[in-house]
Order: sequence, then C-alpha cells, then structure tokens
Amino acid sequence: MSYLNHNGVNIYFEDHGKGDKTIILSHGYSATSAMWRDQVDAFKGQCRVIVWDMCGHGLSDSPDDASLYSEQHTVEDMAALFAECGIEQAITGGLSLGGYMSLAFNLVYGDKVSALMLFDTGPGYKSNSARDGWNKMAGLRAEEFEKNGLAALGTSKEVQAATHTSAQGLAHAARGMLSQKGDHVIKSLPEIKVPALVLVGDADKAFIAPTNYMAGKIPGAKKVTIDSAGHASNIDQPTAFNDAVSTFLDSLD
Repeated sequence: MSYLNHNGVNIYFEDHGKGDKTIILSHGYSATSAMWRDQVDAFKGQCRVIVWDMCGHGLSDSPDDASLYSEQHTVEDMAALFAECGIEQAITGGLSLGGYMSLAFNLVYGDKVSALMLFDTGPGYKSNSARDGWNKMAGLRAEEFEKNGLAALGTSKEVQAATHTSAQGLAHAARGMLSQKGDHVIKSLPEIKVPALVLVGDADKAFIAPTNYMAGKIPGAKKVTIDSAGHASNIDQPTAFNDAVSTFLDSLD
C-alpha cells in the first residue's frame, strides 16, 4: 500500500510490474482502483501498471473541504502521481469518469501522455442543456449518498469491487468531479496528437454515441466494441477487453 500526499490529501496508489511501457489507469465514479485487478494481473508481466483511488474514493482521503474535489484538482493529483512514481510519460487511460479525467489530463499535460485509452466514457458536452442534465444527475447522486450513506453505492460490478470509507466524500466527488463545467475537453478531441484506443461494451447504451463521437473526432483513433459487455466492460469480458488493450499496446511499438 502506497500513498502520496498532495495539497494535504493522501492519495492511495499501487505500482505493479515493470517494462518499457507504463500504464496509468483511473477508475470510474464510485469505483476504486480495485476494478483493475484483472488488468494489473494481465499486464504487470510486461508493463509497469499504476492504479489509484481518486480523492473521496476507496483508500484515499475524503477531506471535508468541498473545493478540493474538482476536475482541476484531479488532474493535478494525476500529475503528482507521475512525479511520485518518477514517470516522464505514460499510456494514460480510464473508465467512465476516469476516461474523462484522462482527456482532461491530456489537455493540460499532453507532454506526459504517450497514448490514451478511453473505456466506456464520454468527452463531456458542447450543449449547455445536455451538460445541465448531466450535472442534475450528478447532484442527485450526491444527495443519495448524503441521505442513504454507502448503501447508495448500488450493485454495479465495478462498485462491487470497491471498498469505500466516506459517503460524504463520494457526495463531494459527485458535485465537484462528476459534474462538468464548460466544453473545453470535448473541444480538445481534434487536437489530440497521440494514439488513442476508444472502447465500449455493446450493452453500454448510454456511452455508445459518445464513443462513436470520440472515434470520429480523435485523429487516427482505434475503436473497439466488446460483445456482451456493459459499462464495466473490463469486468464483464476481461479476456476480450485485455486482448483489445494488448493489440493496442503492440501497435505502439
């Protein structure tokens, strides 16, 4: 178990394996680094694989200060993780919120990103009304955690793999990290200059259109659809998921 301290917040991470390639994976909202167990096992023999818990999640701190939960703070936490692990460049990826934050990180720290892997995720919204709808959903999730505690986690597979300590931390994360401000990330897609894998489960209906959009906007993006997989495509179909990632990694040689 390893921690880095960034702005007074302890961030949990795991550093596995070694190799010429380094992969940093970020989890989805209300999941944790535990959702990547199959990928750590699959790739640690050939790559360095780093997974971590975002602020308010898992074994990381859940500070009372709501201002510490934001896209900007998450991006800076990721930069601190690069520095703590002595990484100059890495293949940067994530699922759902973790994929969005990987895009946000690339927008600010593109020199640290050698490739992107975007799983069952979306790039945000150009439309103010669509973004408002998403943010309303995020606010309702926060209220559920404040009302029902960790019982509000639900039963999705990536959440079942998680261990959390603070319902209030997840509520703060919903309002500050899951909710979105502006269209800067979605507008950055045509400017991405690194190889990108864009992957979605065929049953993850809410994220098929965003995946298609990213595949069309990111230059040279490789799109993969995983059969018989939902939002947690890496857990639903780990073999097919890992094969797709392996093929993409091989293409980077």
